[in-house]
Amino acid sequence: MTAYAPRVASSRQKHLVLILAREFASNLATPTLIADERGWLVYYNEAAEEILERPFSAAEEMPLEEWVGQFSPRTLDSEPLPPERLPAGIAFYERRATHERFTITSVDGVERNVAVTAFPLFAHTDELVGIMTIWWRE
Repeated sequence: MTAYAPRVASSRQKHLVLILAREFASNLATPTLIADERGWLVYYNEAAEEILERPFSAAEEMPLEEWVGQFSPRTLDSEPLPPERLPAGIAFYERRATHERFTITSVDGVERNVAVTAFPLFAHTDELVGIMTIWWRE
C-alpha cells in the first residue's frame, strides 16, 4: 500500500455505508475489521480483539499498511506477505473480493493461522468507501 492522507484526528464525517458496516460488525461473533476509503483502519469488533489480543479502544486510526505490519503477516510457509498481497490490500487496491490463509503474530507473541476474506464496500458502482475483512482462526 502506498501514499495515505496525513494522520489527523478523526473528526471527519464517516460515510453512511461505513457507519452501517460498523453497526453490522459490532453485532457479529465473527472477527471483522473495517478500513475507510483512504485505507485507514477505522474499526474492528470484539471478536477480532480476541484474535489480535488488542482491544479496539487501544488502537488508533492508522493506515492499514502500518496496522497489519504490526502483526508480521506471512504465508503458511513463513514468507513475508506485503500489504498489497493481503486480502485487505487486494480489496483496497484491486477493488475485488478475495480470500487467503496466512499466519500472524498477535500482540501477545503467539503465532496464529488465520483465514481472511476481504471485500470492497461501494456506495455506488464507482465510489469505494472502504473495505471489510472477516477473519477465522484456523
